[in-house]
Amino acid sequence: MATVEKPVPSRNIDPARLRAIFGENLRTLSADYPSVAELCRDLGINRTQFNRYLSGESFPRPDVLHRICQFFGTDARILLERADNLKSASFDLLSHPAVAGFFGPEPVAVPHELFPNGIYRFVRRSFVDEALFVRGLIQIHREDGYTFLRGYEPMDALRTQGLSTARRDREFRGVVMRQEEGIMVIVTHRNSMACSFNFLAPETSFQSNLWEGYVTRTVREKIAGIRAARMVYEHLGDNFGAILTAARGKSLVGIEDLPPFHARLLRVDQPFR
Repeated sequence: MATVEKPVPSRNIDPARLRAIFGENLRTLSADYPSVAELCRDLGINRTQFNRYLSGESFPRPDVLHRICQFFGTDARILLERADNLKSASFDLLSHPAVAGFFGPEPVAVPHELFPNGIYRFVRRSFVDEALFVRGLIQIHREDGYTFLRGYEPMDALRTQGLSTARRDREFRGVVMRQEEGIMVIVTHRNSMACSFNFLAPETSFQSNLWEGYVTRTVREKIAGIRAARMVYEHLGDNFGAILTAARGKSLVGIEDLPPFHARLLRVDQPFR
């Protein structure tokens, strides 16, 4: 039987042709951007150098090419294929072209020194009974360049509201992103049945392991209950004794049961604004 040989692609690709393809694709991808100067600022690329890419005079370095691909939500095929054929590239939600320059790698890159991994205990005023405070534990960990939050609603707090205490229903998870003055966390229960927004900033007046801020929940405005409250996070790290003590403690407590520095940061005698 005769063997049919497959054609071997030519390895002699004209560099000028590659530069022309890349320049054409870059012009197509940049067409919807209102200002080339603003685009260069968002990309962190010199305007003169960017014009050389557009005209096909030069190629970007690998790190710059990666930055361009991340920004426009495409991949290295931008060097070989027309931009019209790149629409099938899969996008990470926060790197999607629709929000390029607004989300992307910068806000999701949360430095470890700003918000380290490990176990935290938190405290906030109860949304249901303003005379009580909710305490709990959460874990911060990093995977694939992202920072995640995971925790469980306190069982005694759920019992007082007649809600399910099943482990699956108690679990919540979140995504941590960097902000100008601290971090924000979008937290949700399974299937987004209940969500909250957290903002936290480092507090250095007391201890270096404290963050203060607030939490808001995504519910309709009601006469009873509150939708926003101050919150304190305390990083326990790998202090197993402190973690065990926090895990065994009551979840719903009065102000007299709070550590003095937690109560002071919560400013319970001042209205939340």
